[in-house]
Amino acid sequence: MSVPRSIIVEVQQLREQLVEHNYRYHVLDAPVVTDQEYDRLFRRLQQLENEHPELVTPDSPSQRVGAEPASEFESVRHEVAMLSLDNAFDDDEMLAFDRRLRDGLDQQQALAYVAEPKLDGLALSLLYEGGELVRAATRGDGRQGENITANARTIDSIPLRLRGDQLPARIEVRGEVYMDHAGFAALNEAQRQAGGKVFANPRNAAAGSLRLLDSRITAARPLTFCSYGVGLCEGTELPGGQYEQMLYLREIGFPISRQIERLDSIEDCIEYYRRMLDRRDALAFDIDGVVFKLDDRRLQQQAGFVSRAPRWAIAYKFPAQEVMTRLLAVDFQVGRTGALTPVARLDPVAVGGVMVSNATLHNMDEIERKDVRIGDSVIVRRAGDVIPEVVAPVIERREGRLRRPRMPARCPVCDSEVVQQPGQAVHRCTGGLVCAAQRKEAIKHYASRKAMDIEGLGDKLVEQMVEAGMIDAVDDLYELSLEQIAGLERMAEKSAQNLLDALQRSKRTTLARFIYALGVREVGEATAEALAAHYADLRAIMDADIDSLQQVEDVGPVVAENIRHFFDQQQNRAAVARLLEHGVYWPAEERQRSDSSLEGHTYVITGTLDGYSRDEAARLLKARGAKVSGSVSGKTSAVIAGENPGSKLARAETLGVEVLDQAGFEALLDD
Repeated sequence: MSVPRSIIVEVQQLREQLVEHNYRYHVLDAPVVTDQEYDRLFRRLQQLENEHPELVTPDSPSQRVGAEPASEFESVRHEVAMLSLDNAFDDDEMLAFDRRLRDGLDQQQALAYVAEPKLDGLALSLLYEGGELVRAATRGDGRQGENITANARTIDSIPLRLRGDQLPARIEVRGEVYMDHAGFAALNEAQRQAGGKVFANPRNAAAGSLRLLDSRITAARPLTFCSYGVGLCEGTELPGGQYEQMLYLREIGFPISRQIERLDSIEDCIEYYRRMLDRRDALAFDIDGVVFKLDDRRLQQQAGFVSRAPRWAIAYKFPAQEVMTRLLAVDFQVGRTGALTPVARLDPVAVGGVMVSNATLHNMDEIERKDVRIGDSVIVRRAGDVIPEVVAPVIERREGRLRRPRMPARCPVCDSEVVQQPGQAVHRCTGGLVCAAQRKEAIKHYASRKAMDIEGLGDKLVEQMVEAGMIDAVDDLYELSLEQIAGLERMAEKSAQNLLDALQRSKRTTLARFIYALGVREVGEATAEALAAHYADLRAIMDADIDSLQQVEDVGPVVAENIRHFFDQQQNRAAVARLLEHGVYWPAEERQRSDSSLEGHTYVITGTLDGYSRDEAARLLKARGAKVSGSVSGKTSAVIAGENPGSKLARAETLGVEVLDQAGFEALLDD
């Protein structure tokens, strides 16, 4: 029974639409349909192909689901060898590379280069004949690789058929398969839930996913392909420049780097490298350097190759973000709320350009999951300003029976009992106010800008005072004398008087700031403001039961229990009472004005307001029930613009959102 002509036409149209939408999404980064609409078209194509299997073709978008598992990968020989790149590790090596190239080409003028980030993934060769993908192979030893065509076909960003009418008879395109950070995190979470292997980094995840014998599993992995060059082209003349060649690849359906640039000199290359190094941690994927290639392909051919690499290209590598070192010991730090955090003590090693001797192990669940042991060789990762972490042990290098880290039963600071709450990974010291580690952190938090805002009372000064025995608790701050403070290291009498004045000023605060300053676990600024707005009275908060607390916005069962537990402790109530006895207060008129006159309104503040800090202006608005946002949208009630406003003002004008000047802001407060 023949297939109706209308079905054949609809199937062809659906394929063309899906191919076009894939191209716009993966190559141009400019989708024109929603994910829901794409899914609807895809399901319709699957339905028609299921009903008429004779219409299924290898290049149909539906054929990315993977095939039956293979027993092994066959070895294939590359049409053109996939060579490595020479590396540079500093500016002098880059300048030497350029000088050698110009000398070899007898070029006196500056050479133009093409730059793009060096993706940290797995190299892949894609061979097309008549515009159709016929083979995909790993790099292997550069001469021979593994045929992983079935797996490559499952990756959405790899075209199964090329675009355009004048296509090469045969073309081999090279690129990198990688996994972005979001996909990597989602994959590892799914692996944890299923009890499967958790990957150490995105590169390992991408490489492992691409070399699975069951391509149906590969199809479910979040892999992406990005092209970076051509190995073979027959039947069509490629553009004469590397940059134009990459644009040509994009035209026929291949994703290329969105960070690719043509540069006019080696000095521009070095500046590009520095820009990418600064942006490294903001990218959605891992890169380990920048690749620079001579733009003129005629000069590329003239420059030629050495045994393993082209003379006309180089990779300027970034400082390593992952290195291997030895785990010497595991210590436990006690935080402000009593949480004990395991810290790895390492054989010092340079990571990302910084010497690292300590790294976080997060919690005991992570230690057990990773099976980290004292004496292990471990992989340490550092990205930007992120605290270094132990990624995984190198099991292959483990020798003998190594000791597993154990959570101490007693606090390493105050020798109080350490407990773990049911259902939580964290362990906590029960020492509370008697624990010196918590005492220091509690005072630092109390004095911080968003709490009591005690100007001049920095972390080092708090530590000096605690270690000198001058303060044992936050209320002791208000008993300090000029002589005591002035006697501290690097504290003159004027500085001491300034601190005393700041302490005096801090006594006048708000209920929300005071609640936040107490350091109740998981009670942040927003929750403190919600509590103050709901109860408008400290005694009511201290006496509220768990059911009552859960009626407050942002307060769930866990936070309610933390609040109740905090105020159930007699030492905490006594500390609050002493603070009030020392004169800490919040004006009655401010408590009364914590009403709902601006409830339901959302404001955005930009620029500088005369007489008000940004935090103070936000606090006054929130005290009247308003919400304060950091971004402008169609739901914004008004933008409050002071002197030198930023882009938020332009955004407000574009959206037609009301703009208030300082007078308008103060009028809101007076209503």
